Amino acid sequence: MFEQIIDPIAGSLVLSAICAALPLVLLFVLLGAFRVKAPQAALASLLLSIVLAVVGWKMPVGQALSATAEGLVYGLFPILWILVNALWVYRLTVATPWFAVLGQTIRSITSDHRILAILIAFGFGALLESLAGFGAPVAIAAAMLIAAGMTPLKSAIVALIANTAPVAFGAMAAPVIALSGVTGLPVDDIATMAGRQGLVALVVPLVLVFVVDGRRGLKQTWPVAVMAGIVFAMTQFVVSNYFAIELTDVIAAIVTVGAVLLMLRVWQPTQTITSSADDDAARTPALEPVGAARTDRFSAKTSVTEAVARAATSGNHHHTGDSPADATRPSTRHILMATAPYLIIIAVFSVAQIPAVKAWLTEVGSVTFRWPGLDVTSADGEPVAAQLFKLDHLKATGTLLLFSGLATMALYKVSARKGWAIYREGVYQLRWTIVTVSTVLALSFVMSLSGQTTTMGVALASAGGFFAVLSPVIGWVGVALTGSDTSSNSLFGQLQVTAATQTGLSPVLMAVSNSSAGALGKMVSVQNLAVAAAAAGLEGGEGTLFRKLLGWSLGLLVLMAGLVLLQSTPVLGWMVP
Repeated sequence: MFEQIIDPIAGSLVLSAICAALPLVLLFVLLGAFRVKAPQAALASLLLSIVLAVVGWKMPVGQALSATAEGLVYGLFPILWILVNALWVYRLTVATPWFAVLGQTIRSITSDHRILAILIAFGFGALLESLAGFGAPVAIAAAMLIAAGMTPLKSAIVALIANTAPVAFGAMAAPVIALSGVTGLPVDDIATMAGRQGLVALVVPLVLVFVVDGRRGLKQTWPVAVMAGIVFAMTQFVVSNYFAIELTDVIAAIVTVGAVLLMLRVWQPTQTITSSADDDAARTPALEPVGAARTDRFSAKTSVTEAVARAATSGNHHHTGDSPADATRPSTRHILMATAPYLIIIAVFSVAQIPAVKAWLTEVGSVTFRWPGLDVTSADGEPVAAQLFKLDHLKATGTLLLFSGLATMALYKVSARKGWAIYREGVYQLRWTIVTVSTVLALSFVMSLSGQTTTMGVALASAGGFFAVLSPVIGWVGVALTGSDTSSNSLFGQLQVTAATQTGLSPVLMAVSNSSAGALGKMVSVQNLAVAAAAAGLEGGEGTLFRKLLGWSLGLLVLMAGLVLLQSTPVLGWMVP
């Protein structure tokens, strides 16, 4: 048996906390300062963490390696099992003409760029985030906005800002599931709290119309922006609290787009804006859009949707907005076929939530066991939850997505050979993401099981009630540097819980704050900036995008920190499950 030690380095909690933080510091320095590729940075940090676990925290070598293996396996299943199958469903739609029909349907509704920013970047982008994630919403939304006539720089900025609202439940709730896995907190409690922190979504549509058209945009289109924010936030709350957490973004996106469409039937802005004279891009000659072929140097950084983004943006980079792409409204049958994959997903997950079906899936397809080679107790002598591994092979989100993909193949008449080829290509494109996420999960499990995370949490608890403000900042930094809410939750989830327990704060609130605030850092992460620059054809544009987005990201972080602080007090404490 291995018993964790709180202050193993010279009996000093401060020195121990500093040493425990070294793997994370190394990860951030390699990513941020030296721009080392994420897989290499994560591997270096993992190796350092293992050395510290064995030498500093006196963890047996066998148990340290076993903890590494558990983290790697958990990264593959269920986390990457979700991402791979979600991406496959998305790629099936892109491989058919129906994805273009979906884009044409949205563009046929209006030519007003302010409304399109809400429909495409906020609404449809959330739908893409729920399935593909990892840069797909930014790349595709930016490409569609450019095709509709918005300038490339503004399209990239709008797509990046809009991507904040759905991230916590992105990729079929992978961040929430990962957070539950590393903290041991019930996934339903985490999802419930995350749904109650989605109030930032109320602000995002207003920010979008301001970015597109300044004060005039706010004055003329605030009713639809406010309505879109309210509908999205309320739908996230209802679905995550009372239905299926995996479908939170899917349903929120569809309901929001539908609500906007209904509102446009009875209300229209007093003026239609298809271009803007004060567009910053017009005064940025150093960032003249380049041809799609010029974005090759981003290939190591960009998301799995880069090829789609290039195809969508090719030939449209110099489009100014005076002649938008084809705006003919498709037939009702074509619209239903274009949205069919998302309807299938909703149907499959809805059936899986039927009590009898859910009970059968749990009974037949759920196994919980102690991970081999681990026997870890906390400093208080209690068994550490992270050594228990739960395998939900049938009711797993990734498995249900696999079933949805097979149904989509049948509907779209995609042959088995083509479907397998698309699946294989998706896995290949995700190869470095697979390595990175698995390694980060291994790092998280080693730090958690060895006691390094507990040491840092106890040290941070010295901040007392002020930790309620520090908590969202930690999450924001994590996503800004790693580019992934899932990775940030894996790294800092247990730290947040430990610090919360020591300070008397709610562990669920602090853990979820890591995820909710982390979503706000995604717009300034290196990976997402590279995706946006490549999709919009802005060579060397990451720096400019960062400068234009940092203020918005920090401003939203302040709002989130204020919300978390109030939720940690009796003022809004009733919101915490």
